[in-house]
Amino acid sequence: MIRPAVVGDADALGRIHVRSWQVGYKGVFEREFLDGLDIQARADWFRRVISKGTLVLTADFEGDPVGFAMVGPARVGDDDWGEVFSIYVDPDFWGEGYGFRLLTAAEAELSDEGFERGLLWVLGSNTRARLFYERQDWDLSRQIKLEQIGGVQVNEVRYEKDLQSNA
Repeated sequence: MIRPAVVGDADALGRIHVRSWQVGYKGVFEREFLDGLDIQARADWFRRVISKGTLVLTADFEGDPVGFAMVGPARVGDDDWGEVFSIYVDPDFWGEGYGFRLLTAAEAELSDEGFERGLLWVLGSNTRARLFYERQDWDLSRQIKLEQIGGVQVNEVRYEKDLQSNA
């Protein structure tokens, strides 16, 4: 089941986010950085974000969140662009369709809000995620950006999708 997150989901969302990073980015970031990710700090961040009204969608298994996606107006660009800010699934549930359902729901939310196009950013080295987005008909853009995360310089690539073609 996909539903909007509530403040009471924050602890679970913090765990999912940290655990996804620790498993998914092993070998990309230093072990010390990944081991130092703070579940409680991330949960507190989710409480603030959800309280402010940012749309966080959760994917539930037996009533508990196992994944989430955050969506909203694009941080940069034209008014007709929406953005999938993040999408993570607990590694124990990878490959079970939760990511697909979250992304489909995120696209529908953006389209329902009137956004004609969607964008998202992903680490260039995250082959698993890139293949996932490409299977869902997201197109690789020419835009890239460099970021410093955990003391490592990484490049992020942009994917785009026409949201109205699904309407």
